[in-house]
Amino acid sequence: MNYASKCVRTLAVQLRKLQTLNMSSAVHENVKNYYGSRLETSEDLQTNAACVMPSRPLAKSACEALRQVHPDVCKRYFGCGLVIPEKLEGCKVLDLGSGSGRDCYVLSKLVGERGQVAGLDMTDEMIVASQQYAQYHQEKFGYSKANTVFVKGYMEKLSEAGIQSNSLDVVVSNCVICLCPDKKIVIKEAYKVLKEGGELYYSDMYASKVVPDSFKEDPVLWGEGMAGALYWQDLITLMKETGFSTPHLVAGSHIVVHNPELQQKTGDVKYSSGTYRIFKLPQLSITTKALVTYKGTVPDCADCFEFDASHSFKILSVTYQWIVPVIFVLCRQMFPCRWVQRWPRSSSTHVSLQTSVS
Repeated sequence: MNYASKCVRTLAVQLRKLQTLNMSSAVHENVKNYYGSRLETSEDLQTNAACVMPSRPLAKSACEALRQVHPDVCKRYFGCGLVIPEKLEGCKVLDLGSGSGRDCYVLSKLVGERGQVAGLDMTDEMIVASQQYAQYHQEKFGYSKANTVFVKGYMEKLSEAGIQSNSLDVVVSNCVICLCPDKKIVIKEAYKVLKEGGELYYSDMYASKVVPDSFKEDPVLWGEGMAGALYWQDLITLMKETGFSTPHLVAGSHIVVHNPELQQKTGDVKYSSGTYRIFKLPQLSITTKALVTYKGTVPDCADCFEFDASHSFKILSVTYQWIVPVIFVLCRQMFPCRWVQRWPRSSSTHVSLQTSVS
């Protein structure tokens, strides 16, 4: 390749980067305006995404925590699922796109006073709205000091918001990644800030096919999450390329578009909400298989631990044969302290393992 060709190729790459940056900036500004000024309550949304009933029951402790969240915080809830994994006490959790703070305050109760929750949002109005209830929830939960903070920043630039690498046990997000034009960067950032064995537990809007580029020129479709919804089959590829485990579907629901004009614009593209749990696996994972037996000791899961939509661990009576890297993160999750380095030992407080399964 001659010098002129190299220059042309370099300029083309730089131009694409500039176009992506410009698009990201335009989308960010549109979303800020949409959620900061246009939407007052969840009823202003043009779909039923924030009203979809969960396809699995909420744990008792999560229900109790949700009932204690201030009504004004719940009124501006724009999520599309439940982002509350089990066994959170003492964990450090980050909520990407925390909005009014509803999920953060539920998590604040569940991690306990020793845990920490950070909510990140790029919209000034949302940061102000969520922060004003911090003291209310601290007193409601009986904490001597607040365990929740709200930070302005972008999901694509977590380090600039003060989020350190390898510092978090859990990252959650609720119908916000679909508002981002570059999902690969967002997923890479989430991977970077999680500890090894950490969990990305998030709900988002997904499309039945790759959405046309024309959708991305419509500010309302962007604001509603429909222009940026990921084709659901692309999720696995994206996570694998980043280094995460295979996504495990926890729950899903169909999303109904109420607005006739938006129905016409989206045509035959259908939408659904999906909640997935995904893990940051060790760099050197063991590839053998193991049998897992649940002991029934995870809080709120005395009789059955529902790991995802396909795997329910009934106390003592059922075992599953899984690839060990998945077992690794499952066991770490169910230890009294999530991140105790005990693998590959074959027993814990909550599960027993039998390795070398043929």
